[in-house]
Amino acid sequence: MSVIKKLAAVAILAFLTFTNCKKKDNPNPTNPVIPGSVTIKDSVIVTGLNHPWEILWGSDNFIWMTERGGKISRLNPATGTVSLLHTITEVFASGEGGLLGMVLHPNFSTTPHVFVAYNYNSSGYKKKIVRFTYTGSALTSPVTIIENIAASSIHNGCRLVITPDLKLYITTGDASNQTLPQNTSVLNGKVLRLNLDGTIPADNPVAGNPYWSFGHRNAQGLVYANNILYSSEHGPSSDDEVNIVEKGRNYGWPNVPGFCDPGTEQTFCIANNVREPLKAWTPTVAVCGLDYYNNDLIPQWKNSLLLVALRESRMYQLKLDAANTSIASTTEFFVNSYGRMRDVCISPAGKVYICTSNGGNNDRIIEVRKL
Repeated sequence: MSVIKKLAAVAILAFLTFTNCKKKDNPNPTNPVIPGSVTIKDSVIVTGLNHPWEILWGSDNFIWMTERGGKISRLNPATGTVSLLHTITEVFASGEGGLLGMVLHPNFSTTPHVFVAYNYNSSGYKKKIVRFTYTGSALTSPVTIIENIAASSIHNGCRLVITPDLKLYITTGDASNQTLPQNTSVLNGKVLRLNLDGTIPADNPVAGNPYWSFGHRNAQGLVYANNILYSSEHGPSSDDEVNIVEKGRNYGWPNVPGFCDPGTEQTFCIANNVREPLKAWTPTVAVCGLDYYNNDLIPQWKNSLLLVALRESRMYQLKLDAANTSIASTTEFFVNSYGRMRDVCISPAGKVYICTSNGGNNDRIIEVRKL
């Protein structure tokens, strides 16, 4: 056999081996391998959900979950068992509104507080943040942290993050009113910052004002990592964004979607201290839940933001640079595999979990792990 034929035979054998492994090890052929390294497996661990909005990893090694209709549950990721903790009867789900973001107190074992965001009706459609106490089997003792935030059937935000200094950050949408985000005297189109009892920190940009940043349209992703607060935000028909959220900064909406283009946008940006995004998508992909990956299980994802999208039905790996202040590369996974993706969370072991948002009791949670 000639050298050329030998090489061809080796190449064919390698291709067949790879193809057979791919079919055996990963039922999803759209994403079997992270290039050059680790084979990953994605599998559905829960079905029958209805618009899950928040998934987060708890210190009890369960996934905590909200569903937009008002349910708060715990999921055992090892068995797929979902246990309902509480249904908030005050929740009013309208369009994209309902029960939205959730965060657990960082010292949950000693301070078992659960903060949730939801829409309700009280002389109009509104949003509030409420703190519950976890008893080990139920959520009790609701305490309102902030309320009377204007809401709408679209553009409500609302992700929650608690930073190590025990400050609560809340994203709010413009509630379909573009006059609100540039008005720092109202709560909409902002990232708000509060103490965990609902009082306003003394070092906020303006004394007595809960806003931390303004000029936001509809931020539905928020994560704190590398001493930086990152957010993902829906644009109109253009310019979905990933941002670094900074104290007192203006993020441009509605005057500037995305980057500061030459002309009137550039003029506005200079005059109003606008912070440009790290990345923007045009046309929009409806960026949503956001988390930070820095685990050895999937080493190629280390120091990356993991971002899921509704419209484009995929997960983005946004590899950060060494300074963590710009995106060095973007890679897509699970393209059109599961439908609309709403949120993502990461276990301490490095497994990744994604929830869909397709509705009709047809939503799922997907586990991604090293094969």
